Amino acid sequence: MAGDSIFKHYLEKKNHLIKNRGILQTTYVPDQLLHRDAQIRDIVDIVAPSLNKDKPSNILIIGKTGTGKTAVVNYIGKELMKADAENNNCCYIYVNCEVIDTPYSILYNISNQIITDPNKKIPFTGWSLEKIFNELIKFIDEEDKIFLIVLDEIDKSFKKNGDDIFYFLTDINSMLKNSRVAIIGITNNSRFTQECLSTQTKSRLGEEKIVFPPYTPQQLIDILNDRAKEAFYPNALDSSVVNYCAAVSAQDSGDARKALDLLRIAADIAERNGDTCVTSAHVDYARQKIELDAVSEVIRTLTDQSKIILKSIIISPKNDEGYLTTGEVYATYMNIANQLACPVISQRRVADLISELDMLGIINARVKSFGRKGRTKEIEINVSNDILSILDRDELFDGLVIKSGKQMTFDSHFE
Repeated sequence: MAGDSIFKHYLEKKNHLIKNRGILQTTYVPDQLLHRDAQIRDIVDIVAPSLNKDKPSNILIIGKTGTGKTAVVNYIGKELMKADAENNNCCYIYVNCEVIDTPYSILYNISNQIITDPNKKIPFTGWSLEKIFNELIKFIDEEDKIFLIVLDEIDKSFKKNGDDIFYFLTDINSMLKNSRVAIIGITNNSRFTQECLSTQTKSRLGEEKIVFPPYTPQQLIDILNDRAKEAFYPNALDSSVVNYCAAVSAQDSGDARKALDLLRIAADIAERNGDTCVTSAHVDYARQKIELDAVSEVIRTLTDQSKIILKSIIISPKNDEGYLTTGEVYATYMNIANQLACPVISQRRVADLISELDMLGIINARVKSFGRKGRTKEIEINVSNDILSILDRDELFDGLVIKSGKQMTFDSHFE
């Protein structure tokens, strides 16, 4: 009927499983964080002097994805601001360097969390880094307090930009008269300081390290049960669901984020189906969906050269054993690259990129030795055709037609 909203069915449908969807989000910070008492206590002991306007030590927090690092730090930051509400001796600032990943955007974000006057805020673009440095120093010093600056996923920024920003932030105290800055870095890389930081930055950092171990299966069960009792209506979950989500996630090094994602997506699927209860079957379907989405995103974000190599592996004729060799892939690669007018890289570089696709789990590439005659890779696809069809829709290959006999041609607008 004309005028009806396309969401009418959804709006009229009664939600009978999920009571509070936000509690199932990985960004939700509960009032109590289970099984992280030791880490919370260690961090609180380090940052507590800031309540008396004394600079705490810098901290480097290390742990795999989904071990509660970000949740704990933001929880402590929230509690710190509550404790300091009357005295106003410290300030908590959080920056996610995976999203905010350029030197300008990091300093812009930090500065505009400090500067409250809208007329004095740093513009989104247009300033030099030196000018932002100077403005940031000025506004920090005017506040006369301790600033705790959290840089989450700091290794992501360092891979892209080096350690200039971190060097500046660890050196900023030498330029301040009234205020002081402490850095809390969060990383998945246990060798971050050794592999990413210069000798000068490491000496200035002088951090205390706190390690977050993976959750055990029982700990994951406790965390999921704690969220589920607030997020779902009574009897919305089958008795096996929480344990199953925990078991699946424990296989991936105790990732609480994956466990929560599984539970949330399984519940969404059950609701969309109109089912009266979330079951293990919904969890299985959610697991497939998550894995499909993850691999799809990896393929979408490959470089053009890697996409061409993957396309070459897909369309090259296989040998009698069902495999391809590096040389066979390279012959097809050159054909595609030349017709797409892309730079042709060496066979050695193609072999390196094939190894990267292998590490990403998209293909299997086993090294086969021929003794003195050398060696090659035996290559086969490791993901479904549904995922590989993403390349068919990639604009990089617009106009590419694969004819019978694996010969390639282009539509006339490429000629």
